[in-house]
Amino acid sequence: MKSGEQLPPVTLKMEELEATLGRTIRGKADVIRLSLVCLLSQGHLLIEDVPGVGKTTLAHALARSVRCNFTRLQCTSDILPGDVLGVTVYNAHSEQFEFKQGPVFTNFLLADEINRATPKTQSALLEAMSDRQVTIDGHAYPLPEPFMVIATQNPVEHHGTYPLPESQLDRFLMRTRIGYPDLSAEREILRNSYRPADAGLEPVLNVDELLAGQREAEKVRVDDALIEYMLAIVEKTRTHEALALGVSPRGAQALYRACQSLALVEGRTWVLPDDIKRLAVPVFAHRVIINSRTSLTQRSTEAAERILRDIMTLVDVPV
Repeated sequence: MKSGEQLPPVTLKMEELEATLGRTIRGKADVIRLSLVCLLSQGHLLIEDVPGVGKTTLAHALARSVRCNFTRLQCTSDILPGDVLGVTVYNAHSEQFEFKQGPVFTNFLLADEINRATPKTQSALLEAMSDRQVTIDGHAYPLPEPFMVIATQNPVEHHGTYPLPESQLDRFLMRTRIGYPDLSAEREILRNSYRPADAGLEPVLNVDELLAGQREAEKVRVDDALIEYMLAIVEKTRTHEALALGVSPRGAQALYRACQSLALVEGRTWVLPDDIKRLAVPVFAHRVIINSRTSLTQRSTEAAERILRDIMTLVDVPV
């Protein structure tokens, strides 16, 4: 922002929200910033990491920061699609079939350990995540606005997990990892270990403010040269020798929206090349598939991130 220029109201709200979440998730400012970007972009967030680093805490805190409906769904191997979407039952009194809504009919759905559910149950969320509706027995039921899925998962190398299919990974706007806290943050966690992490967390936004912020993000200017820069990166992922599957058009749209939201969170009404470089890995890494030769030498997640960083060095940054 220029000196003396006032920050947009949504930026001030995001700063307040960021500070609130920072008191709950210690020492992870970058992860919190990415979560807010996903929220403003009307996208879904996938948090992947080892157990015990605060995945569920972050998801729960983010959902509670907005004054709206929140549902937590604990995914297990025996959960069924009807347990997620709802079922049609016969009412003997009215002599009619009635639809009983499932937990997906909410504003924020926390799908905890989503990759412990079977592929059939995982796929039940596909329509909800892309079209904001579910179809049961031929009837389409719209979901409330806003609607966001925050899913946590353990790395696919862990026992008892079912890897998410490519079609579902593509519906998450971004994937992020929390990682272990630094020494000072972990010391603070231990000092407060008998207190719930989200104790005292109060909502910062209401539904109207969030929807207004999402609409404001859509107005952020993206120069034509930056669009060409994004598309050049996307094209490189489709032709890179180490990748068997590149970024889809949905992935390109996700990066575009995420860059607009990041600019707004940082108080700008225009996108910079640095926004693209910062967001390309969390938005693209879960959408690409590395070839079998590369996957034999490295973990797929780390290899995908490394390849994307290499690709960005091959694409000229617009001046």
